[in-house]
Amino acid sequence: MKRSIMKNSKLILTDCDGVLLDWSYRFFEFMDEKGYTLSDGYQRVYGIDKIFNEVVDKADGRRLVTEFNESAWIGFLPALRDAVKYVKKLNEEHGYIFGVITSLSTNSYAISLREENLVRIFGENVFDFITCIETGADKDAELMKFQDSECWWIEDKVENAECGLKFNLNPILMRHTHNESHITSNMRIARNWKQIYNIVTGEE
Repeated sequence: MKRSIMKNSKLILTDCDGVLLDWSYRFFEFMDEKGYTLSDGYQRVYGIDKIFNEVVDKADGRRLVTEFNESAWIGFLPALRDAVKYVKKLNEEHGYIFGVITSLSTNSYAISLREENLVRIFGENVFDFITCIETGADKDAELMKFQDSECWWIEDKVENAECGLKFNLNPILMRHTHNESHITSNMRIARNWKQIYNIVTGEE
């Protein structure tokens, strides 16, 4: 789903996995079916090679993530926590629309499943565009298109959130146990969509 890029005060840019959808929940099921086991303290580490005992290195982890992201599994991710309630409130009550920038895959099957998954959960009128880039790719090029727009930018990967600062966006980092140790003081932080809603609407 690609529409015209807009510089719009009512446009919220957002990541997908770990922000709108609970990627980890379904990925853990996928890995369990394959016989992989979780390491001790997996909740506080980042990287598939650190989370699962049998993943030998980062390259092996990337292979498994790509396999998952380009499989039928990716079309059936649940919403993250309270995302549906507050995304719909921002859209229906405050007129915000959402632009998704996700490093899912450029595989056409995966893209189709991602779009169907998001529209099924959040509705047809919520998203202005859904942009899928290579698995694990950085988002500089996509965010640069919105430079100086001061759009809100919701992300759970610290490096990608910080990239928003570089382009004069307003990043909000979705906090998880795995990214807590990497958080800087240069951006707003939220644990859930209720907190994001309060920040965006000025009710914090």
